[in-house]
Amino acid sequence: QVQLVESGGGSVQAGGSLRLSCAASGLYYIKSCMGWFRQAPGKEREGVSVIGILGDTNYADAVKGRFTISKDSADDTLYLQMNSLKPEDTGMYYCAAGPACGTVNGLLSLRSLDFGAWGQGTQVTVSS
Repeated sequence: QVQLVESGGGSVQAGGSLRLSCAASGLYYIKSCMGWFRQAPGKEREGVSVIGILGDTNYADAVKGRFTISKDSADDTLYLQMNSLKPEDTGMYYCAAGPACGTVNGLLSLRSLDFGAWGQGTQVTVSS
C-alpha cells in the first residue's frame, strides 16, 4: 500500500516559481515509478513528468525546460520544481506512484494507467 500527500501549491504571477512536494509512504516497489499529473477545470488529466527507479525522467512538451522532477530517497519525497510559470500551468497537481514505468518510443510513459496510487492534489494558480 502507498500513501501520497502533496504540498507546495499556491497562487503566483506569470514568470514565478513553485516547488511541489509529495511525501510517499509504503512498500518501495509499489512506488518504483512516480510522477506528477495535472488537471485544469473542464479538461482531462494530463501527465506532467515521470521519474523511474533509476532516476530517468520524462516531461510533457509543454513543461520541458521549465519544470524539473526529482526525488529524495532518504525521506521518500518526490519534488516538482516549476519555474517560469505560465497561466496555462494552472490546475490541480497530483502525485502518483506505480510498480513500474511504462515506455513509449524509448521514453518513460506519461500515461495515467501506469499509476495505481494517487494523492489528493494541490492547487496551482498562475495569474497573468
